[in-house]
Amino acid sequence: MWRFFGFLFAAGSVMFVVVAMAVYVFLNSMMQGLPDFTALRNYEPPVMTRIHAADGQLMAEYARQRRLFLPIQAIPDKVKQAFLSAEDKNFYEHAGIDFLGIGRAVFTNIKNYGSNRRPVGASTITQQVAKNFLLTSEQSYERKIKEALLSMRIEQTFSKDEILELYLNEIFFGIGSYGIGSAALHYFDKSVHELTLAEIGYLAALPKAPNNYHPIRRTEKAIERRNWVIDQMVNNGYVSVEEANQAKASDLQVTFRTRGAHIFAADYFAEEVRRWIDEEFGEEKLYNGGLSVRTTLNVPLQVEARKALNDGLIKFDRTKGWRGPVATSDISGDWGSALAKVKPLSDIPEWKLAVVLSAAGKDAAIGVRPEVGSNGAVSEERATGVIPLSDLKWAKWAKGDLKGKAVKDVSTVLKPGDVVYVSEKKGGVYSLQQVPEVSGALIAMDPFTGRVLAIAGGFSYAQSQFNRATQAYRQPGSSFKPFVYATALDNGYSPSSVVMDAPIEIQQGGGQGLWKPQNYGGKFYGPSTLRLGIEKSRNVMTVRLAKDMGMPLVAEYAQRFGIYDDLMPVLSMALGAGETTVMRMATAYSMLANGGRRITPTFVDRVQDRYGKTIYRHDARICQDCNVQSWNYQDVPVIVDNREQVLDPMTAYQITSMMEGVVLRGTAPIVREVGKPIAGKTGTTNDERDAWFVGYSPDLVVGVYVGYDRPRPMGRAASGGHLAAPIFTEFMKVALKDHPKKPFPVPEGLQLIPIDRRTGLRASASSDGGVILEAFKPGTTPPDSYSVIGFTEDMGRPVSAQEAEQALTQGTGGLY
Repeated sequence: MWRFFGFLFAAGSVMFVVVAMAVYVFLNSMMQGLPDFTALRNYEPPVMTRIHAADGQLMAEYARQRRLFLPIQAIPDKVKQAFLSAEDKNFYEHAGIDFLGIGRAVFTNIKNYGSNRRPVGASTITQQVAKNFLLTSEQSYERKIKEALLSMRIEQTFSKDEILELYLNEIFFGIGSYGIGSAALHYFDKSVHELTLAEIGYLAALPKAPNNYHPIRRTEKAIERRNWVIDQMVNNGYVSVEEANQAKASDLQVTFRTRGAHIFAADYFAEEVRRWIDEEFGEEKLYNGGLSVRTTLNVPLQVEARKALNDGLIKFDRTKGWRGPVATSDISGDWGSALAKVKPLSDIPEWKLAVVLSAAGKDAAIGVRPEVGSNGAVSEERATGVIPLSDLKWAKWAKGDLKGKAVKDVSTVLKPGDVVYVSEKKGGVYSLQQVPEVSGALIAMDPFTGRVLAIAGGFSYAQSQFNRATQAYRQPGSSFKPFVYATALDNGYSPSSVVMDAPIEIQQGGGQGLWKPQNYGGKFYGPSTLRLGIEKSRNVMTVRLAKDMGMPLVAEYAQRFGIYDDLMPVLSMALGAGETTVMRMATAYSMLANGGRRITPTFVDRVQDRYGKTIYRHDARICQDCNVQSWNYQDVPVIVDNREQVLDPMTAYQITSMMEGVVLRGTAPIVREVGKPIAGKTGTTNDERDAWFVGYSPDLVVGVYVGYDRPRPMGRAASGGHLAAPIFTEFMKVALKDHPKKPFPVPEGLQLIPIDRRTGLRASASSDGGVILEAFKPGTTPPDSYSVIGFTEDMGRPVSAQEAEQALTQGTGGLY
């Protein structure tokens, strides 16, 4: 008997040694193939890039995996406790593997054998970290063994808090959210510190199977799982029964965070920033790099930019009449459900979609589109109202037999089933609206830094993402003339130089025949000063001046200001026939406003990486003493402005003063309503296809453009002064409302001499009201004799004003 037991013991010992060696060899081979878990020390998960306005407001977020990395110290204890209760209640006791949990899982799986239920797992949080970071999701015993081995090694190297930090920042929560910080924002629009117990319980329920517990599609299962988590927290002593019951009794109310711009009216701005980051840092940094971007956006100005542009576009569009409904809808049954299928423009909250229920006589009865929930459910509430005939006076038909005729019955414009946009005037009374066919852009910029403060790239970003401020190349027309005149002033001419405004014929060559430029009104006005020429926007004068200087010189200055990259040196380009953008024009005008310093336009002030290190800063000026830690009675730091001087500061003031005259006496009188010193220039192209106004105060430059996306005539009255200038004026009234009347600074050394603004000659004591103070550079004075550019050369001598006027009445007189 003893021998038999001895034999069994010996055999068992040998077997144990063999099995142990086999296990050792097997585990050793498994260990050899394990990934390097120490890489977790350098964990850099894909993190959202976040875009902020100048005042810190969140503007937009970009990510493939929507994640905000939160250190474990920033995660509230209740949140940690919820996840431990749901996933691994013994987390702080085990060494990476929970053997009791494994036993329970084995027992449960044996019990459920043959029931087609999914096997229950017993993975600890450490094991989930090993799987998520270092392994695949393959369902195999080999992977589970590697997972267990890695878990034990991770536990030996990392603290429990470090492991939990990795877990809470890596797990997937559904709807593209990774990590607890992102999930809190995108499910409840809250930070983790603001979450309620019910919300914490729901988030802790999600990692098991986010799609199975979707808050809209699987609401009941989601609540059931949430309540289970809360019960586990009670069992583990983390919350009281009363707290748990109150949380479980609450509904599951989610507030999905928008994926577009978070600041109203900032869609075009946000898209410009997104494109810039992509170009500057690459797609990987944009969507995974966790950049923090501080932009130049001024939120109040952005809202006003959108409003001013849209008001102007709507006002002009209404002069063209009614073009018809957005769509038609069935009103025979539940008109609300049918109307809910028509999607409105999401970024025009002032308007609502409505369906015409009846239209006859003095009123049209309408039904307003009901609210549609995030789950697609249509509200049962049905709001109705009326559109009175008095509101349809503008809606003269733009097409058909009724074009231009007065509307005497609502049925002329509307019929039952028409789906239209409306805005509420007062209780139940609505105004008919129409998405403008014409479009345009507005951009506001700081002239000293190039910081873009606001941008409106069209009527609606939801309708068209094409940014007409930065992407639309259009002819600037007369708004380019200030740079022709600035070229002249920088090269020996003065504001009192006189140019002949008379018919001119230019041989274009190449078999194209003669070109006969005309003024906007078709008239000619004789000899006029440069000031008068720009104030009244005289085309023929500008052509003569450009011819006298030579177009290559004008082209050089146009390139210097960044308006064109390579302007064709032909005389028609002096009238703004080349194509450019509103952004480029506003940047060029900024250089006139700031005294001739080159600026680079920017939407971004600063970019920081995920660790807070600044990797881009727009302001490249040098300030060696700006970072001192304390003040010891030293002088104020001096910022060295090393930017290029592209124009003489005196020339910049001269052209600014002349453009003030455009507002005070010229083609943009409506701008006087701003009530502050403003310089600017209108622009209108052939057949009124493009209307411009670009102008500035001492501290703010604004460019406005209006035109059809497919260029076509807008009508005789659609000039820059009548269409773009009012938009500029509406914006500047608000933008400068709280600013004092600040005159444009006069450069030191510039002389202000009284002259007759019509002749350019020094004013005498007997001069009438046409006397102004004109700016002259040192060494220059008003002329003593009448010298007319484009006329004096042919006479061979100075001429009198009477001779110049006589030549005008006799035609070209052989001038060219």
